[in-house]
Amino acid sequence: MFIIRGKLLSQSLPCFKFTRRGFIPLFSAFFQKKAIRNLEYYNLNKKWKSCSKISKNLSEGFISQIMGSVVDVKFEGKLPELLNALEVKGHQNKLVLEVAQHLSDNSVRAIAMDVTEGLSRGEKVIDTGRPICVPVGKATLGRMVNVMGNAIDGCGEINAEVKKPIHRTAPEYVEQVMEPSLIVTGIKAIDLLTPFIKGGKIGLFGGAGVGKTVLIMELINNIAKKYGGYSVYTGVGERIREGYDLYNEMLANGVNKKSIVGSRVDSKHKRQPIYDFLGSKTALVYGQMNETPGARARVALTGLTMAEYFRDSMMQDVLFFVDNIYRFTQAGSEVSALLGLLPTEVGYQPTLATDLGKLQERITTTKNGSITSIQALYIPSDDINDPAPVAAFTHLDSTIVLSRKMSEVGIFPSIDPLESRSKVLDRNIIGEEHYKVSMEVLSILQKYKQLQNKMTIQGAPALSEGERLVVSRARKVRKFLTQPFFMSEAFTGKPGVFVNLSDTIKGFNAIVSGEMDNLPETMFYMKGSLDSLGKPDSTS
Repeated sequence: MFIIRGKLLSQSLPCFKFTRRGFIPLFSAFFQKKAIRNLEYYNLNKKWKSCSKISKNLSEGFISQIMGSVVDVKFEGKLPELLNALEVKGHQNKLVLEVAQHLSDNSVRAIAMDVTEGLSRGEKVIDTGRPICVPVGKATLGRMVNVMGNAIDGCGEINAEVKKPIHRTAPEYVEQVMEPSLIVTGIKAIDLLTPFIKGGKIGLFGGAGVGKTVLIMELINNIAKKYGGYSVYTGVGERIREGYDLYNEMLANGVNKKSIVGSRVDSKHKRQPIYDFLGSKTALVYGQMNETPGARARVALTGLTMAEYFRDSMMQDVLFFVDNIYRFTQAGSEVSALLGLLPTEVGYQPTLATDLGKLQERITTTKNGSITSIQALYIPSDDINDPAPVAAFTHLDSTIVLSRKMSEVGIFPSIDPLESRSKVLDRNIIGEEHYKVSMEVLSILQKYKQLQNKMTIQGAPALSEGERLVVSRARKVRKFLTQPFFMSEAFTGKPGVFVNLSDTIKGFNAIVSGEMDNLPETMFYMKGSLDSLGKPDSTS
């Protein structure tokens, strides 16, 4: 029997007859449509396992073996399901284990989400009867949480009305929207040469000090102002200092907001402030490099679960940042080794493609909203043929390369247009005019790169008149790719600008077509649209 909203299908919607061939319609099209809508509602919500109800008949077991972050638990009765969360009773910290394997002696092998120091054999363990569940919704905005969804910002607990499990199947084909829709970021270099689409996945490559954090914060700020959407930033296996700095910078620049609205008395009878985060646009989820491999392997799922709730229940277009996606695969490799799985030739887990695919396929556009992901990706030993980057490349729609050479000459954002790529750069998606201008810009920059060797060896006088024109236009294009950011106003002294896509196309088209040949290149540095061109800027 099929059950919809607690009733048998035959009782609530008597418009189908079930046979071996499937459902046969009996009554009018009106009732058929009503039944289909209810079936879609049921299929959508069955993906989320309940986090609000815990079974009364919880299985209890005890720890039989501890191997670092891997813990074996023996049960007398029914074994917990795979991916269920287990809680260790009496531990000084609330230690949660996630079931990874069923063993032959009525035991399970689980991965610890926190350190196992102080844990001993014989300690009691309870099966919660559900996966790891984390708070979701507006209560998480402005907050900093760990893999379990617990606040780590020192501002008290998160009073969320809803909790969701971190494990969920990807949306089915019928739930997804396949028509590409552009996201205008307001950043000229991105919108022109590496455009974003809703539900797309963008790889962000860049070392330390090239402006990666500033670019991420600018994207969060612009998307929030343009579309009113929310963002989720997930730090996977990166430095604690970087996560702390990002949290403070978001507060300082107004992306997130925090104010004291009262006080309370804690369990130690000390008065503590009560904070309000109204107006915040970003939730931060951290599983940094000091965390256990289990936490680092699951923290990306925690952040994605929060983003999915914004998309599916709050009908939002969400930005989902992962820094660093390589650390996600690295943590999976550590977990695989701890579980005793046979590694591949390079040492990665045999389920590398599967683990990454489960994460990436949940990042998509549905009828309710979209999740657009920007993922920082580390290339080990600069080897692009390494299995981890190769597995990630197959999911990316665009790659943005932040170049140190660009930042050294004052080009900000320091995006290298010739190294960056985008599958979205298609005339059928972005339109004929946008495609034509972007190709002309890339062509003139490529010619300029080739002429640089000639100028270095023979000098500028060796160039022909046509080559000098190419060099002049290319330098103007490169200067015009810069723009002042809202997030760096305090450092540059220049107000940030959001450039519309039409103004971006118009500006670069004017440069490559020769309309701006009579103007010096310094006029194009750190400007928004052509309308903002004024007197030559002394900065170059």
